[in-house]
Amino acid sequence: MIDRYSNPEMAAIWSDDSRFSRWLEIELLAVQARAENGLVPAADWEKIRSNASFRRERIEELERTVRHDVIAFLMSVAESLGPEARHIHYGMTSSDVLDTALATQIRDSGKLIRDALGRYGSALAGLVSRHRGVPCIGRTHGMHAEPTTVALKFAGHYSEHLRDIDRLDRALAEACVGKLSGAVGTFAHLPPSVEQFVCSRLGLGLEPVATQVVARDRHASFLWALASIGCALERFATEVRHLQRSEVGEAAEPFGRGQRGSSAMPHKRNPIVCERICGLARLLRAWLQVGLEDTCLWHERDISHSSAERFVLPDACGVTLYALERAAEVAEGLEVFPEGLARNLEAAGDGYFSQTILLAMVDRGADRNEAYSLIQSLALRASARGSSLVDEAVSDSSVSAMFAEGELRPLCSLDSLLRRESEILDRVGLGPAEG
Repeated sequence: MIDRYSNPEMAAIWSDDSRFSRWLEIELLAVQARAENGLVPAADWEKIRSNASFRRERIEELERTVRHDVIAFLMSVAESLGPEARHIHYGMTSSDVLDTALATQIRDSGKLIRDALGRYGSALAGLVSRHRGVPCIGRTHGMHAEPTTVALKFAGHYSEHLRDIDRLDRALAEACVGKLSGAVGTFAHLPPSVEQFVCSRLGLGLEPVATQVVARDRHASFLWALASIGCALERFATEVRHLQRSEVGEAAEPFGRGQRGSSAMPHKRNPIVCERICGLARLLRAWLQVGLEDTCLWHERDISHSSAERFVLPDACGVTLYALERAAEVAEGLEVFPEGLARNLEAAGDGYFSQTILLAMVDRGADRNEAYSLIQSLALRASARGSSLVDEAVSDSSVSAMFAEGELRPLCSLDSLLRRESEILDRVGLGPAEG
């Protein structure tokens, strides 16, 4: 993890000391399980429980010779014990320790990410609450479409965050499983009860049919959940970036006291946090590809996945948490500019009533295709003249013939277009606050 984008709590989970501590916990639980079944003398278990330890510097020293991190770890632990060390790693293979410990790291990382998702969602809910009923022009293809509201715009992002929570929860359930089934997953030298004891104490599920490793589709599923969070954050950040453009001027990410936007141009206020989020989302998608590649291993196992995972899993967890924290800060402090909203809504004219007029004609028996062509020609004329579409429609004999005098204009109401806001917000639990 690069310090610039690192969260101390997340970095601690993936540190060497944390990894070795988790390995030791798994080894001790396995000995305890055997001791409780009478397979390890009580005196030996007591010595192991009281004295087993490791020294990271010693592990690094030993690994330079043995070129195997788990063996170096076991040698360091054995140095802290006497003859009772023979009970450590009994009937186990390296991946029993590696994969089970990895599951606990994913579990703990997932909790931090889940909490950050909650904060991001709360920030979006607050943004929606503050801007209920505030109209703005909607855009499709980057062009003016029909009006929407600021609340509805960001409620869509809130809804997506709810799906991200569901995906993350499912992925954590898939990825947080352990195995202590031995060299090729056959429990040849340890009974399944040891695996059940260890994983139960760690709060992990079980890999029902392991090879030498936990199946890597589980980790790919977790990386997909993180990548989907990244995509959601990028969509939110891209929206803010567009709204902050000089030509739009409807919103802007927070800009702190003393902050500067450009080394050359003092007037600049750039959406740098949102741009950073977009860049980090690209990493999360790329790391998902690595996770998918890691699912195919030779026979019962090779280690082609191992080196890649040492980069991808810690960094993906760290980047997801960092991006979520920054996105929450943007949502919490987003400045929305009423004058910009009003200016752009006015600049759109009233061409966005084209569908209202079209459907009113259809309701009165007009052929839809003929009515569409007529309204389109009137809209293009209004745009070229800088006039009002509603005025052009009222003045057109083919349109006015279908309506009683004074009937058409009241149909073209902004309030009518936006009347369903509360109903839509209720769908995602963002109804009006009580009291």
